[in-house]
Amino acid sequence: MGKFHRILEPGLNFLIPLLDRIRYVQSLKEIVINVPEQSAVTLDNVTLQIDGVLYLRVMDAYKASYGVEDPEYAVTQLAQTTMRSELGKLSLDRVFRERESLNANIVDAINQASDCWGIRCLRYEIKDIHVPPRVKESMQMQVEAERRKRATVLESEGTRESAINVAEGQKQAQILASEAEKAEQINKAAGEANAMLVRARAKAEAIQLLAAALAQQHGSAAASLSVAEQYVSAFSKLAKDSNTVLLPANTGDVTNMVAQALGIYTTLTKPQAVKTQDEMPPACEDSQPPTTDVLKREQASPS
Repeated sequence: MGKFHRILEPGLNFLIPLLDRIRYVQSLKEIVINVPEQSAVTLDNVTLQIDGVLYLRVMDAYKASYGVEDPEYAVTQLAQTTMRSELGKLSLDRVFRERESLNANIVDAINQASDCWGIRCLRYEIKDIHVPPRVKESMQMQVEAERRKRATVLESEGTRESAINVAEGQKQAQILASEAEKAEQINKAAGEANAMLVRARAKAEAIQLLAAALAQQHGSAAASLSVAEQYVSAFSKLAKDSNTVLLPANTGDVTNMVAQALGIYTTLTKPQAVKTQDEMPPACEDSQPPTTDVLKREQASPS
């Protein structure tokens, strides 16, 4: 008779004709509702066109039937107003970045208002967000500028790393080159030292052999012959080395020059007597100073 009596459960139910009548039929399954596209203004005064999808379920059939006249329409209008309100709290960049948090806030606001209607909002998803053409162009320019900035930064970092690698390579090369030069100088110095020692030993042995040869019989004659040969050879090379030649006064007196050289050699190699307590050193036979003619010849002789 127009008064609520009971809720029929699924299955077999008996109704009294003319007295009982089914007034509302509610589906307890999850319902998908498309939220129409609407305009909303963000926090930075950008107008957006946005739509979404609403997922809900009837939790209480009595409240859904008698709490509101059209529950789907009511929930749709509530979703639109809530979405417009939440978008006004966010800037344009945050709308794209925080879409999940925006959906969660819309769901919470719808559930607080639709609890008395017996309807439970499960989730809300934003489908499309349309921005004005000028704003879209500005966003595209911003994206391109950001990409160019990243490319420039990456290129500069690559150049810096390349310069660092080149500098490190040059540094290592210089260090290795200096170490190699140091080792080369050490080896060269050691080689020169060994060569000097070898030459000194060879010269010492040659002097010893020469001294032994002069001490033998007829050694003085052989020395005289060697000095004469060297004297003649030196004078034969004077004209070949340069145009200016300095000659002594007695150039042709080879015998006198040889005699002077042997006299100096005899004076240097003559053994000195050892002083003892019992005897005095014998008198030197050649202790007389050289005459003036001999000194003149020695001064004129080539060094």
